[in-house]
Parts: sequence; structure tokens; C-alpha cells
Amino acid sequence: MLETRKENELKRRMHQLGVYEKDFKEAFVRSSGPGGQNVNKTSTCVVLRHIPTGIQVKCQEERSQRLNRHLARRLILDKIEQQRKTERLRAIQQREKQRRQRRKRTTALKEEILEQKHHRSARKVSRRKIGIMDLDRYE
Repeated sequence: MLETRKENELKRRMHQLGVYEKDFKEAFVRSSGPGGQNVNKTSTCVVLRHIPTGIQVKCQEERSQRLNRHLARRLILDKIEQQRKTERLRAIQQREKQRRQRRKRTTALKEEILEQKHHRSARKVSRRKIGIMDLDRYE
């Protein structure tokens, strides 16, 4: 039997995430695997879909449909929570990236970049073929 404490915890978690029972589309299908005649006769596997996000889970852990419904809701809440954390983290990373891109360069860094440019330029000049026009410069 499912305890009311676990049910209350699930309801509290749903409330925290702003997920409502009406947002779910629930379907029951026959499970596969071990379970004997019970599995073959009853639809104990729960397919739960959260319509706003499109997240879908399938739960056939237990032989009881009621337990599978509870477990499916826990799984889907885990996935919704993970998705929101990922989105929050992605937004923070994007803000940080933009902040770094807009940041002004230090004077030392500017000087270092100029020094590297002069060095590359000198290497390119040294690789050139010596032609008639270039000989006029050295005379």
C-alpha cells in the first residue's frame, strides 16, 4: 500500500515545481517481462506524458498499477527538475560568456597582442621570395 506520507511529499514537490495533475496525459499498457499471469492480463505499465514540456516516461517497475503511477510521477518530476536546472545553468553560462566578450582588454594584454602581430609580420616578411623590386630596397 502506498503511504499517504509519500503521496503528500509528491504533491508538495509538484506544487514547488508548478506542475499540476491536469498537465499530465496518462495511458496504461500491458507490461512485459516477469510477472506471470498478472502481467499478461492487466495493464500495469504506466506511460505518463507532461504536455507543456513534452517529457514522457514509462514505468513498469512494480506489478501494481498504483505503485507504477506513483513511480512514474516521481520520475517525470525528476526529469522536469533536471531540465529546469539545465536551462538555468545554460542561461548563466550565456550571460558569463557575453560578460567576458564585452570586457575591456588590459593594457598588458593589448601590448602582448601587438608584439605577437609584429612577430608574425616579421616571419612572413622573412619567407618572401627575393625579387628584383626587393633588391632595389637593399641597395
